[in-house]
Amino acid sequence: MKILVVGSGGREHTIVWKIAQSPKVDKIYCAPGNGGIAELAECVNVSATDIQGMVALAKEKAVDLVMVAPDDPLAMGMVDALEKEGIRAFGPRANAAIIEGSKAFSKELMKKYNIPTAAYEVFDDSAAAIAYIKEQNSFPTVIKADGLALGKGVIIAQDLAEAEEAVRDMIDGGKFGKSGSRVVIEEFLTGPEVSVLAFTDGKTVKPMVSAQDHKRAYDNDEGLNTGGMGTFSPSRLYDEAKQKECMENIFLPTIKAMSREGRPFKGVLYFGLMMTANGVKVIEYNCRFGDPETQVVLPRLKTDLVEIMEAIIDERLDEIEIEWEDNAAVCVVMASGGYPVSYEKGYEISGLDNAGDVIVFHAGTAVKDGKIVTSGGRVLGVTAVGANIDEARDKAYAAVGKISFKDEFHRSDIGIKKY
Repeated sequence: MKILVVGSGGREHTIVWKIAQSPKVDKIYCAPGNGGIAELAECVNVSATDIQGMVALAKEKAVDLVMVAPDDPLAMGMVDALEKEGIRAFGPRANAAIIEGSKAFSKELMKKYNIPTAAYEVFDDSAAAIAYIKEQNSFPTVIKADGLALGKGVIIAQDLAEAEEAVRDMIDGGKFGKSGSRVVIEEFLTGPEVSVLAFTDGKTVKPMVSAQDHKRAYDNDEGLNTGGMGTFSPSRLYDEAKQKECMENIFLPTIKAMSREGRPFKGVLYFGLMMTANGVKVIEYNCRFGDPETQVVLPRLKTDLVEIMEAIIDERLDEIEIEWEDNAAVCVVMASGGYPVSYEKGYEISGLDNAGDVIVFHAGTAVKDGKIVTSGGRVLGVTAVGANIDEARDKAYAAVGKISFKDEFHRSDIGIKKY
C-alpha cells in the first residue's frame, strides 16, 4: 500500500513511525511533514489545510489511503473532499469533526444526551457573558473560545477581573479570530485529568490505553497553558472500574448520540476526562489523535495500525481484536525558549544520534543545509518505553540530557504525578 499522512507535528511523526511498521505498507508520503518524518516518508510541501492540493497530491501519487491527522483539515472537510473523489480517507467527516470544531455544539450534545460534563452557558455578547459570570460569582471559572485555537483557547480565570479580560479579549478583541467570537463559560471542575483516545467506526468503540498530559509550561503545573509539555501512559488512576464507568456513561453514549444526530463519527475520538468527586466527567472532545498523547499510546500498540484504520473505514471494527503491550511510556517535550508565546527558530539540534534507547518524535523541526534545525515551539517529543512509568521516565530524561539546542527548555517532572 501507499499511504499519505496529513500534518507536520509530533503526532504525525508518531503515526508515520507506526504505519512504517506495517507489512502492508511499502511507501509513505507526508504533507507537509518535518525533519524527522523525512527519514521515514517522502515529505511533500502541501499545507495541511490545502484541501484541493491534498486531493491533487493523493491522485498524483495514486495513494491507497489518506490519514488526516490534524483538527483543522478535518473540521474543514478534507475527508469529505477525498471521499468525493473516490479516495479512501481515515478521519471523521466535517459534520462529525464539529464535536471538536465547536465547543458549544459538544456541550449541547452532552446536555441533550445526559453525558456527564460541567454546567455551562454560551455567549456571543461580552456584556451578557460578564453579567452571567458576576451572577454565578464562582471562581475559578473556565472561559473557552468556541472554535479551534491550537489548544490555547481556554482561560481559567481566578477572579472577576481575569474573567472580564478573557471575555473581552476573545469576543471584542478578536484574540482567537472567529474561533473566539462565541465563548463557552463553564463551571470549574476539580480532580485529576485523564486522556483516553478511542478507535470508532461509528458503531463500535474500542478505547486505547489511557494517558495523562502535562499542559502547563513549567514544573509543578506553573506557567501558561501549552499544547502539552509531556505525557505518560498508563494513567495511575484509570482502572477497570473507571473504564467500565466511562464506557457506559461517556464513550458509547457519545458515539450513539453522534449517530442519532446524523453525524456518525469514524476515526479516533479523544476524550478529555476529569475524575471528580461526583464521577468521571467530560472536559472536552477532540476529533483526532491527541498531541502529545499519541507519542505514548501508539508505541504501546501491538496490532497493525493500518489494519485498524482499514477496519474503521469499512465499518467492521467489531471484527478485529486490538492488543496492547503490558508496559508504560513517557514522553518529554523539548521546547523552544519563549514557547508558548514567541520564540526564535532555526537553531541546530545536536545529540539526536546518541540519544540511546528512546524514540525521538519530531514536532517542530526542519532540514537546513543537511542539518536538523528547530522550526516550532514544541520541537521534540523524547519518548521511552519501560516495564513501568518510573523506568520509562528515567530512560526518557537520560536521553533528554544528551540532546541540545539553543534556548531549549523542558519540564523535569513529567510522569511524577501520583494522582
